[in-house]
Order: sequence, then structure tokens, then C-alpha cells
Amino acid sequence: MASVDTLRKHSILAVGYFLLIAFLGVLLRFFPIVDFSWNYRYMVHGHSHIALLGWIYTALTTLIYKLYLNRGAIGKKYRILFWCTQITILGMLISFPFTGYALFSIIFSTLFLFASYVFMWLFIRYTTKEQKGWYSYKCIRISLWYMVLSSLGPWALGIIMNTVGNDSSLYRNAIYFYLHFQYNGWFILALFGIGLYLLEQEKVQFSKKGFQQFFWAMNTGVILTFGISVLWMKPSIFIYILSGIGALLQLFAFWILLKHLFLHKKKMQGLYPKLFCLLLKIGGVLFLLKLLFQFFGTFPYLAAVISSNIDWVIGYLHWIFLGVISVLLFAFLYYFKLLQLTKQHVLFYLIGFVITEGLLFYKGLVVWLNMSLIDHYYWFLAIASCIFFLAIAGIFTKQLRNPA
Repeated sequence: MASVDTLRKHSILAVGYFLLIAFLGVLLRFFPIVDFSWNYRYMVHGHSHIALLGWIYTALTTLIYKLYLNRGAIGKKYRILFWCTQITILGMLISFPFTGYALFSIIFSTLFLFASYVFMWLFIRYTTKEQKGWYSYKCIRISLWYMVLSSLGPWALGIIMNTVGNDSSLYRNAIYFYLHFQYNGWFILALFGIGLYLLEQEKVQFSKKGFQQFFWAMNTGVILTFGISVLWMKPSIFIYILSGIGALLQLFAFWILLKHLFLHKKKMQGLYPKLFCLLLKIGGVLFLLKLLFQFFGTFPYLAAVISSNIDWVIGYLHWIFLGVISVLLFAFLYYFKLLQLTKQHVLFYLIGFVITEGLLFYKGLVVWLNMSLIDHYYWFLAIASCIFFLAIAGIFTKQLRNPA
């Protein structure tokens, strides 16, 4: 059984990865300004891998272990797996920025996939019979299946690179397949599961019919909205329609969830800390906007515009990872006392997030309308990234100053 102190250390390590990727993000923002000798594409690989696997994966699996598996029977197995996983992440951190997809980075990323499969096995094998009946368990279990499904993308990359090359549409679609089922499937459904766990512990239960509607609408939407990732190829109109249906289903699922929460509003009053509730509301608003972006992105004209606009694509991905997912992770880590946060930390983080997102979407708008960028745009973007880095540095250093 892992102590709260041990799990806090794991959470702090996850935030340490977040700090590292924020630093790499600052370096990437300075590339158009400063003549760096590093390979930009390699740095992007390192930045993205550590963001998903260092920060988000480590934080999510720490939370899942705490809620479902923190018993003496598997404590040793989990500790061994945790540190084996960290070795693979550190290997990717060292290798990707300097070599890109090469021998050592591929070895470490492959070993990480095997470690993630073992975590899923631990979850399914060691959860109790009672836990398996919880709605939260069903969400987390399906999220882990999405994690496994997403790994088909990296497995396919090796074959694609050795056959048709990394400039092919198959290469691009394999990456999009991986990203889609990581964030829409694994990350989002796991966060929903953690949220439902909190409600279940306070006896705030979904009706059976309500949960089934939410669960099947959300998951059908996850499958169908993968079509959005291939709209850049201008496929059959049938794919656009299916993608739009998927986006609407996810909006419907989120509406069911909000309706359920509203019905139990009085019962939930005073149950949760104010800062936690604030973070949940912010994450919820960001997620709703994400669903709306997703829906409008299924219209053929907008799909064509967005897919050819790299700033909007990056802005959208950052909206999900730095906005929706990271804000909700902070909320849950704070609630379970695995991280310490203050309103000042949250405000500083949101200022950095809003400014960087605003600048990214602004540049996308400029490109779309064939306008001219404001003077010193890249300096503004670099400074905004520095603000974001400092916000995360503040959160990280607070954990070190106040270890208990």
C-alpha cells in the first residue's frame, strides 16, 4: 500500500514533467526569434511525448491507483511498475529532443507501451467485485481500453516509416489516430470516471438509464469523431455526417451529465472545497467549448480551413491538453491532497493559458483572412509562454516548500 506521502511525490514528479515541457515550449517559441542549433522537429517530439506520457499519464495513473488499487496486495507490483515507467519516460525525454524517432527513442516509447498495458492489467485484475459495479469503474475501464487502442498508432508508425515514409498520409493519420484516442478516449473518460467516483462516494448516484445514455452517447461519439481527424483528406460526405453525429452525441452526453449534477445541486452544496469547484467549473466550460469547436469543425468548409491552418490545430490541441485536461487534473490532485494550490496559482496559470491561446488563434485568423501580423508577434508569443512557464514553476516550487 502506497502512503499519501508517496503518492504526493508521484504527483509532484508529474508536475515536474509539466514544468519541463513548459520549458521546452518556451524554447520552441523562441525558435523564430533566436538562431538555435537544435532540430525544431525533434524538440516538438520531445515536448509532445513528455506532455502526454510524463505529465498527464503519470498524474492520471497516480489518481486511479489511489482510488481503486491502493491496497497492500499490489503495492510492491505498482511501485516496480511506476519506476519502470519513469525510466521509459526519462529515456524519451533524453532521446527525442536530440534524435527524434530513432533507435533509443523508439525503444523507450515501445517499453512505455508495454508498461501501460501492465497498468491496465493491474487495474482490471485487482479491483474488487464491488468496485466493478460502480459507474466510475466502467468509465475508467473503457478509458484504459482507449489507451490500448490508441497505441495501434505508434505500432503502425514503424511499419509506415519503413514502407511509405513519414511524408505520407498514412503517417499523419497514424499520429492523429493516437492523439484522438488518447485525449478523447483515455484522458477524458478517465477524468469523467474520477469525477463520478467523487459523486458515488457522497451517494450522488446517476439513475441507471441516465448513466447508460451518458456512457453510450459519449463512447459512440468518441468512435465517430475520429472521422474529424481525417477530414483534411476531404473524404466522402458520409464521413463528415458521421463525424457531425459523433460531435452531437458528445454534446448530448455532456448535457445529460450537467442535468444530473443540477438535479443534485442542493445535496452537493458544501461537500467540496471552493477552489476545487472553481477548477471544475473552468474545466467544464473549456470542455463545452471544445465540444462546440469539434462540432463546427465537421462542416466541410470549416474542416478544410482548419486542417490547413497549423496555428488553429495547435491552439485546439493546447486548449484540450493545457486547458480541459490539465485544469481538471489540477482539480482532482488538489481535492485528494496530492498537490497544494492557491487561487493565485490558478489565476496565474489561466492568464498564461488565455494569452497564449489568444495569440495562437489570432495568428490562425490572420492567416485565414490573409492579413498582416502585428509587429513583434513572435516576441509576444514567447513572453506569453514564459508567463505560462512561471505559473507552473510557482505551482511546482510550492510543493517543494510545503511537502506536507
